Amino acid sequence: MATDTGPRPSTTKLDQDPHRVRDDSEKNLEVAIGREIRAFRKQQGMTVAEMAKLTNLSIGMLSKIENGNTSPSLTTLQTLANTLSVPLTAFFRGFEERREAVLTKAGQGMETERAGTRAGHQYNLLGHIGSNSSGVIVEPYLISLNTKSDTFKTFQHDGIEMIHMLEGKVDYLHGSEIYHLEPGDTLFFDADAPHGPERLVEFPIRYLSVISYPQHKA
Repeated sequence: MATDTGPRPSTTKLDQDPHRVRDDSEKNLEVAIGREIRAFRKQQGMTVAEMAKLTNLSIGMLSKIENGNTSPSLTTLQTLANTLSVPLTAFFRGFEERREAVLTKAGQGMETERAGTRAGHQYNLLGHIGSNSSGVIVEPYLISLNTKSDTFKTFQHDGIEMIHMLEGKVDYLHGSEIYHLEPGDTLFFDADAPHGPERLVEFPIRYLSVISYPQHKA
């Protein structure tokens, strides 16, 4: 049985600072336009140099536009739109996009079923944001198991999952390993491997499950 044999947290510096606050220059229209232009260019497999030739704009100017360091004229934007074969309004999509937040008060999570759900497993979806600019869907669940709960090995899906134990004890299967989870323990894993509670050790059992996976573009 696997217990604490997993990799230890390292001191590796992560690229993204969760406490970073964007300054005003990163909130303006120029930055939003630049991001969209860069995204459309990359979607078409076009380099900055190639786009410079097609638009008669310098590489330096295009770099400034994509980085939000200059305010392009309407004529320049129309030229870029024509070159990328997109409507001019497509460049303003990121600026106008609504940023969502979902608050779920205690006890108000929507009870739902997940594929493979067995008897005695209660799933409360704590919030959901659909298609968004991050390209990622995140599903947070509060999972409660009782003395009549079945054990199973059937969950297997795309994405990454994190489980954080709140109450009780459970032996949790992931692939060919079993992890003994107690309150405060966190298991973070590739959800493509078979996983699920293997043995229910101590009741009541409650844990937070957060699943993230790429959103599928239409």
